[in-house]
Amino acid sequence: MDRVALVTGASSGIGKACAARLHAGAWKVVGASRHGTSAGGCQGIIMDVDDDSSVAAGMATVLRDHGRIDAVVTCAGYGLAGAVEMTPISIAKQQLETNFWGTARVLQAALPALRASQDGRAVLMSSIGGLIGIPFQAYYSASKFALEGFAEALAYEVSPLGVRITLVEPGNVLTEFTERRQTLGNERPDDPYTRFAQKALGRMERDERNGIQPERVAAMVERVLSDRHPPRRISVGKLGERVGLPAKRLLPDRLFAWAARSSLGV
Repeated sequence: MDRVALVTGASSGIGKACAARLHAGAWKVVGASRHGTSAGGCQGIIMDVDDDSSVAAGMATVLRDHGRIDAVVTCAGYGLAGAVEMTPISIAKQQLETNFWGTARVLQAALPALRASQDGRAVLMSSIGGLIGIPFQAYYSASKFALEGFAEALAYEVSPLGVRITLVEPGNVLTEFTERRQTLGNERPDDPYTRFAQKALGRMERDERNGIQPERVAAMVERVLSDRHPPRRISVGKLGERVGLPAKRLLPDRLFAWAARSSLGV
């Protein structure tokens, strides 16, 4: 029987690449997005991960059409940039609503089907920014840090029931994510951060435009889904970015911060 994968955020970027890659392989793919569009050849459904009823309706559609869900790949999300002091809490909350709560909402709705699969898989799209804080993207990092802890705790709960959880942590990836990032400018005349924020964000955008292709992330997702014993976490990206992960674990905090400043543009 064909295994069924649900990919959120499938209309663009990493989500679109994942849907296309899995569809070309051994999976029957349903691509979910707010607009109902997905990669060529995949079934597209409308799902707004910010909305309980939309997620429930999307899950019902998949189960009605296919009778099962064997894997979920959560890629829906966006970036928010700006100084913490200058970011309205209402806007910061929306960042976590989509990136964190949206993922939690989808997984909660999918878990009964993943358990019934008896070899259910969930791949959560995290980020190196979920392990290393990114200046002037504090709320984006917060959403991914939260996702890391959520997935780790969830894995303990569901692994005895046959569901495997993996966090994929990309570095810089060349997608529409850069242009679609919500950037808060110097709306306030007393903003003392503008010069520093522009430098840091300029560095980040340059690195993203020179990042890996999203198909490399999709290949990693496919590998995780086919692995008999998938890892809890796996990073993907350029070596110079990924080396920061073991460095943060091994170096004293002060030394790591000193080494990271130039690469983070501060």
